[in-house]
Amino acid sequence: MNAVAIIPARYASTRFPGKPLAPIRGIPMIEHVYRNVSKSKAIREVWVATDDPRIEEAVLNFGGKCIMTSKEHQTGSDRLAEAAQKLDADLVINVQGDEPLIRGEVLDSLVDLFLQDDTLQMATLKSKIQDEEEIHNPNVVKVITNLFDEAIYFSRSPIPYNRDGRQVDYFKHIGVYAYTKKFLLEYVTLPQTELELAESLEQLRALENGAKIKVLETDMKLIGVDTPQDIQKVEEYLLSVGERK
Repeated sequence: MNAVAIIPARYASTRFPGKPLAPIRGIPMIEHVYRNVSKSKAIREVWVATDDPRIEEAVLNFGGKCIMTSKEHQTGSDRLAEAAQKLDADLVINVQGDEPLIRGEVLDSLVDLFLQDDTLQMATLKSKIQDEEEIHNPNVVKVITNLFDEAIYFSRSPIPYNRDGRQVDYFKHIGVYAYTKKFLLEYVTLPQTELELAESLEQLRALENGAKIKVLETDMKLIGVDTPQDIQKVEEYLLSVGERK
């Protein structure tokens, strides 16, 4: 299967302008993401999709590949689709540009799902929440799945609601997606839906339109960068890993 990874990267972030270029241990965050994705054995090419020449310059400077896209896109999926249209691919892996700890082997596992099931259109990742504070943090998206590891719903609220105080596992959605190129290009033509707009979660558009989303569980340690303070968390984690090695 011809799999290509695309990393959408915007400069104009409301909470953290210039986020993709923020240095982590002296290296731009987008470079950390790109190099980690490039370690995947199943992905043939890695591209950054951006609308900003400063990000393009940074990517080209470290030897990466970059596709310039329109500034008019309302969602990351729209930017992804524009880039995907220009590439020869059967499968498109969408990796957020603010996940500097992403690992190539987990992307290989996502690709493998499509090799096992040729009817699969879309897949993503989840991990068990260990910190109770994250359950109630609206910036941490939660996901619940059915008995076939397919998404039932994604929410910024704690789901499921634990009415009787039972022992319940909560799962964090990891914003890495795999789509067949055909499905991706169809998906972005669908109008935004009510639940998508209410939660500000694009993946709900797929569910509301009846698509199945396979959800693969991983124990991969990720620290998404939403604010400048998160940079320090990533650096502290990388330092701790280095010390253990």
